Amino acid sequence: MTNNILINQKIKDFEKKIEVAGDKSLSIRWILFASIAKGKSIAHNLLLSEDVIAAINAVKKLGVKVKLNKNNCIIIGKGPSGYKYKKNITINSENSGTLSRLIMGLLIDTPYKIKIIGDKSLSKRDFNRIAEPLKKFGADIKLTNKGLPLTIKGVENPLPINYLENKGSAQVKSSIILAGLKTEGKTFIKAKPSRNHTELLCKYLKLPLKVKKKKNYDLIVLEKAQKIKPLNYKIPSDISSAAFFIVLTALSNNSKLLIKNININPSRIGIITILKKMGVNIKFKNKKNYKGELVADILITSSKNLRAINCPPKLNSGAIDEFLIIFLVAAKASGVSYFKDIGELNQKESPRLKWGAKILSKMGIKTITTDNSIKIFGNPNLKINKKIVIKNYLKDHRVFMTSVIAALVFGGTWDIHDKDSIKTSFPTFLDIINDLKK
Repeated sequence: MTNNILINQKIKDFEKKIEVAGDKSLSIRWILFASIAKGKSIAHNLLLSEDVIAAINAVKKLGVKVKLNKNNCIIIGKGPSGYKYKKNITINSENSGTLSRLIMGLLIDTPYKIKIIGDKSLSKRDFNRIAEPLKKFGADIKLTNKGLPLTIKGVENPLPINYLENKGSAQVKSSIILAGLKTEGKTFIKAKPSRNHTELLCKYLKLPLKVKKKKNYDLIVLEKAQKIKPLNYKIPSDISSAAFFIVLTALSNNSKLLIKNININPSRIGIITILKKMGVNIKFKNKKNYKGELVADILITSSKNLRAINCPPKLNSGAIDEFLIIFLVAAKASGVSYFKDIGELNQKESPRLKWGAKILSKMGIKTITTDNSIKIFGNPNLKINKKIVIKNYLKDHRVFMTSVIAALVFGGTWDIHDKDSIKTSFPTFLDIINDLKK
């Protein structure tokens, strides 16, 4: 069976309502929190992607009971100290940076060495940024060329730490929080603002964690959690998945789309702020608070007269997973768009900043790139009449999905390899595309 997709027709106008997959960040966090809660936690709309299945398999290896049903997932946790540590455990994180990095925090008290492995893409990513703070707690961590495979051996009585997180990495911050919840005494984190799903879950579960918002950073203070109550949760849908359909609709000729029940956590909607500044027609409907997270339906209509943007760096952390798809809007905007301080993109599943520039170049869009910035010279009249091949991109799911949207919007003949890459985050992506074509 072929693992590539050939697209040679632009999408026709559509007016539809859709639902996208459950939020990946929240799905993995629910699994990890449920695994250290005391009692039965139930989740609905859990994203059943390879990354999430890897998280389920990881907690199973630590002695946690998990039952995956047709309509829900049940986890029976035994409390913060309930993991059954055995010798020679290997946890396979597959492609998931969230799982591999966050679970290291939960392993802060393992008496035996645990090995963490991942796929080719994940193995190349920087794990020193996680090892550094966890070593301060007392963990013994050995990396392979700053990446995977790694081994971690915990400590019986972790030491509370005072740590400066200045990369804006929610994964680093969350790993430290999870370790701090297993540590006597006060742990202090001075963190550059980033996604705050972990903090919101802690707040909802009434765990001993406080966040003070300062001008340029968050001060997080936490103590050991003696008990964590079970969490019954309907996972809101993922704005990172919705982003592809937001841009597809915005760049279509005359289309309208309603995307239901999306997590619009303020630390995740940088893409909405950026696209509105560029002239995209987006509205929130039926906004509500669900267990600490803001949720809404998103209404998008096709947008004319798109404007270039000099993107404020303060929006970067809230759009870090969406920049590839934002670049397509910049390609059709009038003027030169400038995105700076986005070197963190190259720490993702593939060097995404480089791949963003490569896709735009193949499309005939001029760019000027550095290691942490890109200028995109927009062409509102862009039409593609050639063949474009996208391959050898470390199976980065967002490169694949961005390429599909580009093909449907700008035309040409696109041969896009490794379509199974979407299994890591959004297995139903092509199903929804096909539904919009009907």
